Amino acid sequence: MGVSRRNFIKSGLITAGLLSSGEMVVDEALAGEKSLFPSHEALGVGQGIHPGRVVWMHDPEAVHWSGMDFWWKPENFDQGRILQMTRNGIMRLTGEDSPQKAWDALFAWRNAKNGREGGYRPGQKIAIKVNMNGAGENNDDPHGQFGVSYGNPLLLQTLLRSLVRDGGVRPEDIVIYDTCRIFPDHMQAMCTEGDLKGVKFSYRDLGGPKDSVADKKARIRWAGNVSGEPTYFPTCLTEADYLINLGNLKGHSWGLTLGGKNHFGSFINDDRRTTPAAAGLHPNIINGKMGGYSVLADLMARKEIGGKTMLVMLDGLITAPSETVTISPENSVWTMPPFNGHQASSLFFSQDPVAIDSVGADFLVNEPNMQRHNSNMRGKPHMENYLHEAALLPHPPSQTNYTDGAGSNPGSLGVHEHWNNAVEKLYGRNRGFKEGIELIKN
Repeated sequence: MGVSRRNFIKSGLITAGLLSSGEMVVDEALAGEKSLFPSHEALGVGQGIHPGRVVWMHDPEAVHWSGMDFWWKPENFDQGRILQMTRNGIMRLTGEDSPQKAWDALFAWRNAKNGREGGYRPGQKIAIKVNMNGAGENNDDPHGQFGVSYGNPLLLQTLLRSLVRDGGVRPEDIVIYDTCRIFPDHMQAMCTEGDLKGVKFSYRDLGGPKDSVADKKARIRWAGNVSGEPTYFPTCLTEADYLINLGNLKGHSWGLTLGGKNHFGSFINDDRRTTPAAAGLHPNIINGKMGGYSVLADLMARKEIGGKTMLVMLDGLITAPSETVTISPENSVWTMPPFNGHQASSLFFSQDPVAIDSVGADFLVNEPNMQRHNSNMRGKPHMENYLHEAALLPHPPSQTNYTDGAGSNPGSLGVHEHWNNAVEKLYGRNRGFKEGIELIKN
């Protein structure tokens, strides 16, 4: 350990951050570089079958985009490899030896948390929240023929196939939603074909047949100072028994877009084009500070979200520096080990919504190319405030009285800390501590 990476580049002994002997190669510059986020002990309590576990699947062969066409086209990916990444991800997350057992374990864990026994039963509803921020751009083009970032169609199809084929879930029990964006036609077609027929979509259809509907019994009463349009959870979420949060690993003009901010598309109000802005949430994100009330922690605590989430995934196959930037090879390749100038080609899995966003934040703010294309990665350390708030419930730094929306404080939503350095990427449980994050790498 402690051997400089640059000493081995010329000799050809370095491959994806490892020596040919298998010894970790530590890049002294990266390992010693100070991160945007101050180091601190693990905060909160790990969640999941294996508390605080985050699984990172990385396969450079899963993505082969040249930049000559739109990033989202299926031919830019190897679906077989992505399916294997998904299956292996949930198996390693649960510790099971088959994807069938892994899905059953995820359902059973969620049920046990809610006082129910067993796994999924036909007729129970599964909602999948996909981050479609970007798909509502350009005059709401239903064809999605543009290059900004939104949910990966092939990844969604792959997740659905595993859920149906491995998890035994009926397609008609699945609804995919984003209440303030659209799903392009090509994405809906891919995700409802063959044995996926029956999968439903709910989104901002402006009065059309797939328009998300507000549950008027589920108005959000914010725990902090938020003023805006009355805001409600949609029926597709309140009627669901389980929730899968399929977020993106990408930057944002106001900070990070991970699992937490994905739920800015999980509510409805009267201003359908700018739902979060109409709710009055953006000032909290833009002007937020450490130790202040967080709307993201508020959403994560709700029974409709935190009380139903069985799995959180982050899509890091092709990353974007911001939500409005056209993705290109120049702004999406990563240079830190083990990416070394290639696409991130990664998927992340967890049952702990705080832990997975902590890991995602570390990847984003420590990636040199992300720093180069998004100044937030260099100058907004308060972006992690929501993770401190969520981890430290029921007594967060802001002293906000967060509740589940039914009058109860849900307690710690997960565990938050930062890795030791950008090369080794080790967290508390990796180093033998009883609490903290456990990052499992393929």
